[in-house]
Amino acid sequence: MIQRLAFAIMVALMIAACGGADGSPTVAGPLKVVATFSVLGDIAQNVGGDKIELRTLVGPGIDTHTFAPSPADNRALAEAALVLENGLGFEGWLDDLYSASGSKAARVVVTDGIAPLEADGETDPHAWHNVANAIRMAENIRDALAAADPANAATYRSNAESYIAELQTLDAWVFDEVERVPEERRKLVTTHDTFGYFAERYGFEIVGAVLPSSTEGASPSAQEVAALVEAVRSVGVPAVFAENVSSNSLLNQIAAEAGIAVVASLYTDALGPPGSDSDTYLKMMQYNVATIVRELSK
Repeated sequence: MIQRLAFAIMVALMIAACGGADGSPTVAGPLKVVATFSVLGDIAQNVGGDKIELRTLVGPGIDTHTFAPSPADNRALAEAALVLENGLGFEGWLDDLYSASGSKAARVVVTDGIAPLEADGETDPHAWHNVANAIRMAENIRDALAAADPANAATYRSNAESYIAELQTLDAWVFDEVERVPEERRKLVTTHDTFGYFAERYGFEIVGAVLPSSTEGASPSAQEVAALVEAVRSVGVPAVFAENVSSNSLLNQIAAEAGIAVVASLYTDALGPPGSDSDTYLKMMQYNVATIVRELSK
């Protein structure tokens, strides 16, 4: 509670510095908010509702690691009152974009208070695959919006309460679904190292990944590929999992050499397109979990 209060006070002070002559935040019409990528944008929209005007920089199906900002993104930051970012090294391009835009928006790292994991010797940014972390992200967004726009604080709190209840239901459902997978089969092989937080919370082991936690990392050597093939064979997993934002050619090679199936793409660093079965965070998690459970239970 003390940590969340400190977070809200910090955001309020940052926004006050950009506000009117009396130090109060200046909000005319819906609060202009920028979210860095699609998963975060969806959580923000659920909390902000119609009280915010949301611009998401990295849309569905796009890899945030390799995103190249446009002039329109520059303008969006310049006009924003609040920038919501994942942090943990996920948006390596954001500092330069923010500086170039001349933005005065308060920047809010929504993973504040989440204990980071490591992957390949670096901080793993993919915290949202643990639903408990998504709840914390929603709470941080709620507090940031309320601090930036006090007139609508009650609405943000009400929206957050409803959405967090849905997330809590989702979290319980994931635990129930995972029970259908025999413990010895709760092992994951993916294109890049993105499921560490998921594995830690829901009781899986990461056997390996073709790429490191960032898709910008170097491709593995022939020796590393051979070692991963051997690891996949030795643990006896029935399938490996492709992803929606990465090239899966090496994963296909590893699966072929190990004699196992490659499952259609999981949604990892981005939501699916509008109208798809993964166009919201809730649906993305449901799709991923249902796919993992189905394939590893065979």
